[in-house]
Order: sequence, then C-alpha cells, then structure tokens
Amino acid sequence: MTAVAAPAPAQTPAAAPVPTKRRRPSIGVFLLIPGFLWLAVFFLVPLVFLGSQSIQTGTIEEGFKVTWHFGNYSFAFSNFASQFFRSLIYALLATVFSLLIGYPLAYAIAQKAGRFKSLLLVIVIAPFFTSFLLRTLAWQTILSTNGVVFKVFKHTGLLSVTGWLNLTNGNQLLNSPLAVVAGLTYNFLPFMVLPLFANLDRLDPRLLEAGGDLYAAPIKSFWHITLPLSMPGIVAGTLLTFIPAAGDYVNAQLLGNTNTNMIGNVIDGQFLRVLDYPVAAALSVTLMVTIVVLVAVYVSRAGTEELV
Repeated sequence: MTAVAAPAPAQTPAAAPVPTKRRRPSIGVFLLIPGFLWLAVFFLVPLVFLGSQSIQTGTIEEGFKVTWHFGNYSFAFSNFASQFFRSLIYALLATVFSLLIGYPLAYAIAQKAGRFKSLLLVIVIAPFFTSFLLRTLAWQTILSTNGVVFKVFKHTGLLSVTGWLNLTNGNQLLNSPLAVVAGLTYNFLPFMVLPLFANLDRLDPRLLEAGGDLYAAPIKSFWHITLPLSMPGIVAGTLLTFIPAAGDYVNAQLLGNTNTNMIGNVIDGQFLRVLDYPVAAALSVTLMVTIVVLVAVYVSRAGTEELV
C-alpha cells in the first residue's frame, strides 16, 4: 500500500506593497510664510543695512563706504553718553509711573467694573483714536503757566519740591524733565494697562475666596495671591512701555528743552540735519543692543516662563 503524500500548503500571495503616503507640507508652514517675509523685508534687511552703515566712513557729497570703522561707536558713545543714559532714566521713570497708575486701574476694570468693563476699556484706548503728535501737543496747554496743573503745583508747594529735585526749571512746568516724563507716561500708559487687564481678568476668584476662608486680610491675599499671579502682566506691560519710551523723541522735542534731549533726538539730528549717517546708525545699533540686553536680563530675573 503506497503512502499518500500530504498536499503541499498553498502559498499565499505576497502582500502588495503599501504605497507610501507622500507628506504634504503642514498648513502651519504656509501660515508662517507671510510673517517670515514681513520680518525679512522690514526687519532683517534694514537691520543689516543699519549695521553696515554704522561702520562706514565718508561724506554725503562723496558717498559712504564700508571701511569697518568701529570708531563710530566710540565717538557716538563718548559724545552722546548723557543723552543715552537720560533716555534710559526717563523711560524707567515713565515705566514706574505707568505701573503705579496702570495697575490699580487695570485691577478695578478687571475685578470691580462688572458690566462697565467694556466701556472702561474703550476709554483706556480712546487716546489712540487721535494722533500721537496731537496728544503730546495737548500737554503744552495742560502744563502751561495758565493751566490748572501749574496752579495746583504752585499753591501746594509741589513746584518748589520738583525744582529742588531738578525736575522743573524755575517757575514753570513746561520745558522740563517733569514734562517729558509726564508725556511719556501718558502716551504709553495704555501699553501698561492692557496686558495687566488681560492677566487680572483671568484671575480665578476662588483663590481669593480660599484666602478669605483662611482668614487672610485683603492686603495679605493681594500680596500672596493676586500680585504673584499677575507678574506675567506686569512684565509684559513694563516691556511694552519701556522699550518704545527709551527710543521716543517726540515728547522731549515738544515738552522739553535742550537739556532734556533724549537719544532719539540725537539720532534724528544726526540723520536729518548733520547728515552723519554712520554715527546715527552707530547710536541706533547701540540703543537697540542695550535694550535687548536689558530686556533679556529683566525677563530672566523676573522668571515669567509665559513670556519666553
């Protein structure tokens, strides 16, 4: 009897290769293109041009050439150091005053205004509906010797105090450091209020209620709960106020005098009147690098990870 061979197992057909799906560029990449183009055209290219111009030599008649003349920086800093440091001091004072005024205002709008919140926010940004130049010119009337502010300062003795602090010149408020700082504070106050409001408006009220349940006084709840949680808003507001204030020149031009000139006035004069473009560019680069370093140190010390 012959043995019957077992049938060979049927071979299964080889699976067809799965076609690899071609990756398509994410839509996020396309959304980034306009922003990168904007930065390249209006930030990187002018920045490279400015840096190149700061190391040039020449005259407006003969033209300027890149000669790697870094002496423009030492010349600019040695001749305009007072205006440079004055700009930083005025910007710092304006930032401090904006914080002292803006924090209570933002807190009241966010936590106490109720249904009037939107209306108060519109009032805060209402100055933006008019020209920056007109808003600054209005302060010439406000601080004039015929204005109410001057009379209050004179009759309360504040004029003597500000004169002793070298914030006013003699018997007037206008054309003084006080006028310049007041103009900077007024013009950049919304930049402080808006980030603070956005931060305080998201504050969880249950945290304050928990503090009250633990018999914490309101001032203690503010110090240990509200203030730490509002630090991102404080940092954002101070940066948005300090950076443009340091480079501003309109307030010093319209409300100050020759002794209150800021670095923006010097850059304006070097570019448009003296026509010394390399020195003006060196001043601009120096101011920008200084602000970047100060901001980096400030943000790292503040420890607000939400901003970096």
